[in-house]
Amino acid sequence: MIRVRDIPLPLDGDMEQLKKRAARLLNIHPGQIFEMKMARRSVDARNKSDVHYVCTVDVTVEKEGRVLNRSGCRKAELIVPQGYEFPAVTAKLTHRPVVVGMGPAGLFAALFLARAGVPPIVLERGRSVERRTADVERFWTAGQLDPTSNVQFGEGGAGTFSDGKLTTGTHDGRIGAVLDMLVSHGAPEDVVWSHKPHIGTDVLREVVKSIRRELIELGCDIRFESRLCDIKCGQDGVQSVTVDGPEGRYDIACEAVILAPGHSARDTFELLNQIGVPMEQKPFAIGVRIEHNQQAVSRSQYGPAWERLPAADYKLACHLPNGRSAFSFCVCPGGQVVAAASEQGGLVTNGMSLRARDGETINGGFLVGVGPEDFGGSDPLAGVRFQRRWEQAAFVHGGGNWRAPAQLVGDFLEKKGSKGPGGILPTYRPGVTWTQMEGCLPGCVTDTLRDALGVMDRKLHGFAAPDGVLTGVETRSSSPVRILRNEHCQSALRGLFPCGEGAGYAGGIVSAAVDGIRVAEAVASAK
Repeated sequence: MIRVRDIPLPLDGDMEQLKKRAARLLNIHPGQIFEMKMARRSVDARNKSDVHYVCTVDVTVEKEGRVLNRSGCRKAELIVPQGYEFPAVTAKLTHRPVVVGMGPAGLFAALFLARAGVPPIVLERGRSVERRTADVERFWTAGQLDPTSNVQFGEGGAGTFSDGKLTTGTHDGRIGAVLDMLVSHGAPEDVVWSHKPHIGTDVLREVVKSIRRELIELGCDIRFESRLCDIKCGQDGVQSVTVDGPEGRYDIACEAVILAPGHSARDTFELLNQIGVPMEQKPFAIGVRIEHNQQAVSRSQYGPAWERLPAADYKLACHLPNGRSAFSFCVCPGGQVVAAASEQGGLVTNGMSLRARDGETINGGFLVGVGPEDFGGSDPLAGVRFQRRWEQAAFVHGGGNWRAPAQLVGDFLEKKGSKGPGGILPTYRPGVTWTQMEGCLPGCVTDTLRDALGVMDRKLHGFAAPDGVLTGVETRSSSPVRILRNEHCQSALRGLFPCGEGAGYAGGIVSAAVDGIRVAEAVASAK
């Protein structure tokens, strides 16, 4: 197979035109190409008068080596597709493995173990995605939070109520397996080749249900509303886990536990700390959601071509003289800001988009990095307390009843409270209270955000537009702890395999799923 990179294609170009351009680069007739598949497609908008796609394709022809040599094309190379294969199971397990958590890490760990003939017991503290969706909608419309079933907890994990982004900064051979698996369960095929793939929360929920059906068909025992409340161990390591379920408390004998709790499982972190599982503080980021008009951002990014392209997003970052860094995070084109709390009295925001991304506004996390030096304690859970402090402050500033504090960008820059919206209506439900962000976040964070607005506006015109809306607070960008593990993905507590974003080893759907597969491999080969 020959991979041909960086082929320009007009916005109205089709696969036939792309095939002709690939053939021209290879100096062959288009009819000599038996098969062609898109491998990557991105938008080149550096020149606003010539916005176009840039494509990479894989083509199949006879005598590929000879064709490549004769073409002299520097954009082409021979490739050998590398498929993923789960290793043979060599572990001698007396009991079924237990997977704790049904976010991407837990789902993929369970799925690949089950496909290898080792179907685990899967525990999820929240509810199925169908029931969870109803619980979340009730919270957003009526302000009734269910601490066991919300944006953070339940089947599919926190990413189920986001944008379903599949971008990752990691390079791992398992990524292709993750994307192929998602497509096989209903994700759009373009997630395999898009430069910035996303599923959309509406489609992702259906994908999660499809994965669950396969898990059940493969013999997995899935238990919802089942919270891990203890791990019992002996000289040889883990012996059992204790579970609080619908029928009460009970034990499950096991010697292998894949712990994929998600970044908001604070009671699980407390349990691990109590029983002496090694953990450490981990840096993360906090800030606000910033909301702009989607058409304005698309125009700024694409120029006159904006109407011919999907809703634009952005990725911004800057390092400031005060030593702090600010950056955009989890940008949701055409989306909405959502209430993402999981504890009473603590307000948290996040962003969400549907597959169509057809809303009037775009929102993104506008965050500042924080670390152990900010947390005010040396124990592993100091970061959790730091998060909770500012979530509770935001709840108070919002006036209670889950209304979020909000401020116009112009007022934020002038350090004065806002009285109401400008040209952009906030999308957060159940609603916002117009105020100011001082008191909702540390001073070092608000100062850094204020300084960053001008810097980022020079990179994306309109980012500091006065009628932009800041909605606070976002504190759950990633886990505040790392559950330590060795090169075999195993904790110092033998038989415990920390996994995914909550354990501190991932940062998004794809990287969490990859880590789930990696840990499943470790369990399958554990001695």
